[in-house]
Amino acid sequence: MLSIGRLSQETGVKVPTIRYYEQIGLMPAAERSGGNQRLYGAAARRRLSFIRHARDLGFPLEAIRDLLGLTDQPDQPCTAVDAIARAQLTTIRSRIARLQALEDELVRMIGHCTHGRIAECRVIEVLGDHGLCAHDHHGTPEEEGPGR
Repeated sequence: MLSIGRLSQETGVKVPTIRYYEQIGLMPAAERSGGNQRLYGAAARRRLSFIRHARDLGFPLEAIRDLLGLTDQPDQPCTAVDAIARAQLTTIRSRIARLQALEDELVRMIGHCTHGRIAECRVIEVLGDHGLCAHDHHGTPEEEGPGR
């Protein structure tokens, strides 16, 4: 049995995140020692490693929840799993295209910079007027993430 700290070390998932996954039901509630310390077995370690890898691949928590649910049906066709993975691939490709457009716009802005004064700076000018951009790269709030 592993303590939460040891599980964290072995999987690379931070302790507060493990607790959060338990809270939202992605991880089952841990067993408890006599001293009320969380204890995890091999199955919990495998499940957390699965979650970590899926998160590394960008899967949202709800998709991971669905994938975990499907793992409980090992004899079923993997059509639903494939659909979830294909949806994630579409999302990733969309993000890549958006990032490419952002890169192109930054290269264009910097390329037009004359390295003069701030008052004549093309980068500042374009940032102040989205109409001067060559690409539409407005993000949606969910794409922008927290703190933006």
